[in-house]
Amino acid sequence: MSETVFTSAIIGTGRISFSLGFDKKREQPASHTMALIGNRRIKLIAGCDRDEKKLESWRVFNEKINSHFLRFLDFETPLGSEPFAPLVFGSSEELYRAVHPDIVTVAVNEDSHMAECLAAIKAKPRLVILEKPVALNSFEAGKIMYASKENNVPVMVNHERRFSADYIAAKNFIPKIGDIQSVRGELFSGLRVYGKEFEADGSYSLLHDGTHLVDLIQFLLGIKLKSPRVSGVYKDEKGVVRNFTARYKTENIPEIQIQMSGRSKFFSFGIDILGTLGRICVGNGYAKFYLREESKLYTGFYSLTRQKVRLPKKTGYCSNMIQNAVDFLDGTAPLISPLEDAVQDLKVLEDIKTFLF
Repeated sequence: MSETVFTSAIIGTGRISFSLGFDKKREQPASHTMALIGNRRIKLIAGCDRDEKKLESWRVFNEKINSHFLRFLDFETPLGSEPFAPLVFGSSEELYRAVHPDIVTVAVNEDSHMAECLAAIKAKPRLVILEKPVALNSFEAGKIMYASKENNVPVMVNHERRFSADYIAAKNFIPKIGDIQSVRGELFSGLRVYGKEFEADGSYSLLHDGTHLVDLIQFLLGIKLKSPRVSGVYKDEKGVVRNFTARYKTENIPEIQIQMSGRSKFFSFGIDILGTLGRICVGNGYAKFYLREESKLYTGFYSLTRQKVRLPKKTGYCSNMIQNAVDFLDGTAPLISPLEDAVQDLKVLEDIKTFLF
């Protein structure tokens, strides 16, 4: 087992980077900060944010954590650790002049992804972890990809469900359900699906959450979605898109459907995969697996019967992502969510968007 401790820094100390770590309803760790300090192979040495209040809250928390040797949160003490409070900076430029971390996590608003990721790559860490989506559009994403290759700095995108135990179980179960007959992905919320006026900051669900749905379908099935047929487009009185359905087919899967709503009074995210021998239903808060068995209701018939698939109490979506970064730097595993896949997700979303104007 490697004893190397990797240093890390966080760009942005807001919601996904920090404050979600205090959400009592969420599985923890739920933030980059908590996941980083919870991994004994990583030492968090610096953070930055232009918002002084957020940065101060982050500093105070980390100072308290380190003064208690991380034990009050049941985290394992990092290898060779000593009480140490991460340095704080008002900008990434200041941070990179002062420290040279092995891992840089970029967790800022979507409209700053490109600028901050390019700055991180230029600083030449061993790995950049970038929050999803990659950027506001594929043009910006292309700049990130070019810089990554030019500087030989790999980028991992936090499509967190790829690291989640329930979705991993679904991917492993797919070979058991036979030939895929249909796939249906749904994303229902109260956030607008799309409006051209929101492209500047990315505050629309097709980009913000749709990237997860598209990414999962492509990841679970090992396919690339192309040439959508879009219907059911509904716009509100201001011309903002609130509903749509996109349909695809591949050589082996005759029907793949993505349905999104931005006028629901609830949040729902899930995927239903129907095979010739079984079915998988997985989403936020549920994971159900079915296989063909002799029917208990009808003689000579077969029905789908729910299977007992053992899942851990915690999905580990955030901590598993950080562990994948460590394993990658150790040279023992590839990146589970590489930049190239995330850029492909963005292209799928842009194909859909052309039908929504």
